[in-house]
Amino acid sequence: MIVNGEEVTIADGTTVAAFLSSRGHDISRSAVLLNGKVVPRAKLESTALSNSDRMEIVSFVGGG
Repeated sequence: MIVNGEEVTIADGTTVAAFLSSRGHDISRSAVLLNGKVVPRAKLESTALSNSDRMEIVSFVGGG
């Protein structure tokens, strides 16, 4: 699978939420585009990934 332009391999059945957590992303502060479509936050736990997917992750940070 391609994540933010980088090729990665995932285990079958990995969900978006599990992938984000394994990479240190705060799920509540991340937006995900999977194969060109936004994944609603309510579906991060139930959306399974495959090695043919393309995913873009944007994490929001505060500051000023």
